[in-house]
Amino acid sequence: MKNYLNFETEVKNLENELEKLKDPYNQEGLSEVDTKNISKVQNDIDDKLKKIYANLNPWQTTQVARHEDRPKAKFFIDNLFDDFMPLSGDRFYGEDKSIIGGFGKFNNLSILVLGQEKGDNLDSRIERNFGMMRPEGYRKSIRLMKLADKFNIPIISFIDTPGAYPGVGAEERGQAEAIAKSIECCMELSVPTISIIIGEGGSGGAIALASSNKVLMFQNSIYSVISPEGCATILWRDPKKTLEASTAMKLSSEDLLSLKIIDEIIPEPIGGAHRDKDLILDNVRDSITKNLNFFSTMDKNEIINHRKNKFLSIGRSKGFTKTTDSEKLSMEKGALDMLIKNQKIIYLSGAIILFLFLIVLLL
Repeated sequence: MKNYLNFETEVKNLENELEKLKDPYNQEGLSEVDTKNISKVQNDIDDKLKKIYANLNPWQTTQVARHEDRPKAKFFIDNLFDDFMPLSGDRFYGEDKSIIGGFGKFNNLSILVLGQEKGDNLDSRIERNFGMMRPEGYRKSIRLMKLADKFNIPIISFIDTPGAYPGVGAEERGQAEAIAKSIECCMELSVPTISIIIGEGGSGGAIALASSNKVLMFQNSIYSVISPEGCATILWRDPKKTLEASTAMKLSSEDLLSLKIIDEIIPEPIGGAHRDKDLILDNVRDSITKNLNFFSTMDKNEIINHRKNKFLSIGRSKGFTKTTDSEKLSMEKGALDMLIKNQKIIYLSGAIILFLFLIVLLL
């Protein structure tokens, strides 16, 4: 049974009509299949989908990113990588099933694959904790990323989470520290890292694995510091103002590409990735191949500098300063000398004030 979003009502009615035309024997009596009418209805469906998905607002994009039929990380791991060998456990506490991690081959190249998995049905969603990782999940990722770095193996991450799990047990086991350590680990790696946001990229739960050389996004995915509902609750005290919140947050792939927070948009089939999974597989395969080739001639230092400069340059073209020269991202010697000089003046002034205060007390 297909699942439809609330703005897809007309598409639902057309597809129900199409199903009846394709199977006339469910009607009263027998009739011939009306191929001409079938083609007309199919064209109407395609036109309607094009019209709807060409004008999605940010909240509708969020709904598409959360679509329950949308292909998940496990789907891409199973279909893109050969000889995949999953690895479990963080060697501190236990296994977190909301993250799939292991080594496989992509075009005969060894790859570490990490995938935040939401699950496909109720049982698997509960088992996977709806894609919300716990501290042991991040520590498992750190363990595997360091292992990949040791053997010079590139890393590909599939991001799809509403955020890190906010439960009491997770906080007791050091959720914030685990996320911070995961970000630190990502930034220190000397191997190419590619993160693909396939659905939701929520908060620190996403950035913990998405601190990569290349951050790619599906066309109808989202990437934000908080959910639209949470933002609306904090700013307007009204969780129903999701459209205003999602618009202000600039969470769509087009907005984030224009801000240079992400590097590439992977196009989806019309109507979302769930409508043609073979096509989205081909698009992801082509994008991974292209980006791995980009790093094929770089040495370790060049890879680290590429990642460092990528994050240091975020916000500079749209902020108060227009410079994007990587050489100007660090403090210049003249500025450092001026800072030291100013500090000496401050210390001297403080000493004079303290001396005068002591004289007043003695008098």
